[in-house]
Amino acid sequence: MLGRFRLLLLVQLAAALFVKAAYIGHQEPLGIKIEAPAVSSISVSLFASLERLARLVDVSYCLGNSGIRKPFECISRCDEFPNMTLVNTWSTGFLFGDNCGFIAVDQGPDQRQTDDGDDKQGAIMVAFRGTYSITNTIVDLSTLAQKYVPYPSPDHGGESPEKPSHECTNCTVHMGFLQSWQSARKAVLPELKALRAQYPSYPIHLVGHSLGGAVACLAALELKVSLGWDDVTVTTFGEPRAGNAQFARFVDDVFDLDGIIDLEKRVYRRVTHVDDPVPLLPPGELGYKSHGGEIFISKSALSPSETDVQLCIGDEDPNCSARDDSSVEGLLYRLLHFRWTTSSMEEYTQRMSFPARFKLWQLFFAHRDYFWRLGLCVPGGDPSNWGRPPYSYEPREEEL
Repeated sequence: MLGRFRLLLLVQLAAALFVKAAYIGHQEPLGIKIEAPAVSSISVSLFASLERLARLVDVSYCLGNSGIRKPFECISRCDEFPNMTLVNTWSTGFLFGDNCGFIAVDQGPDQRQTDDGDDKQGAIMVAFRGTYSITNTIVDLSTLAQKYVPYPSPDHGGESPEKPSHECTNCTVHMGFLQSWQSARKAVLPELKALRAQYPSYPIHLVGHSLGGAVACLAALELKVSLGWDDVTVTTFGEPRAGNAQFARFVDDVFDLDGIIDLEKRVYRRVTHVDDPVPLLPPGELGYKSHGGEIFISKSALSPSETDVQLCIGDEDPNCSARDDSSVEGLLYRLLHFRWTTSSMEEYTQRMSFPARFKLWQLFFAHRDYFWRLGLCVPGGDPSNWGRPPYSYEPREEEL
């Protein structure tokens, strides 16, 4: 089995190299710097909201082993959410169709926390778990794309707008991600319809880590486009690329990611981390592109502060994760054509290091390091978090 997975990786790399080779003449020359807007760190309130949601999605990793029980109990971080009430959980399929998550009603953050703005009035929460298997992650990212049809049959369990305001022309998506959402939607959509009737003023907040982030993306599109629900917010951590350039533009249009001046008010927050390869996979050489809404954690080690987290502009802000999205032939060029006479140590380090998307060993580390190390359901979370002090939220002077 291990040989098969290695073969899949080699096939993906070879395919990327040959597909991209036809476009070498259209690339920017090496060494040319792209002008980018000034980096903007996030507010303390947004930082607190993201950190809280990271802990919440970490709870989803209890599904599939020890479980989550009502009212909201598990062996991991559930006691950190005393105002959360579990509604239901789901678990479907295996391998490509493997998908787990939970639906809960959030009556607001713990009073020990400062107000985070988003959940103070209550919210309906949907958390999508990532995959437990690193091998499955790699295999999933090797799956081919298929045509994306955002308007399913009437079995979606809710009303449909007379004429959808968005169309996804020439869109393709990752087949495994789409299958995961199609298997989960039968459990998720009826529950959400009932909760919207019970709590009509509560927004719906979808959160996901890793492959769960891609599934959350597809779920949110169906809620907004097919069902016409406007009060939907999405927060993902380490979300992989779900589709092609047309699909990325579709996501940007649906969530108005290009039209909001105040970037902190975007309703889609795609949180990425330096050295995490997953937000840059599947590779662009295979036709996949990132959508907007990115919030970038620039500090490698835990724990970051709000000054280590910055708002990104557009789909591929060169100040954020896109700076490490080197092409295959670009990497080979740097490794094979480095001049030993170079006097700049910074240039030496840049040329001889692997870009983030080639660092697959970081699936075990950077891909899990979103405010906390995520992905293990034990008391207090992953053992690497034990003894780590809680975050302190002190407003900066300019926020007072």
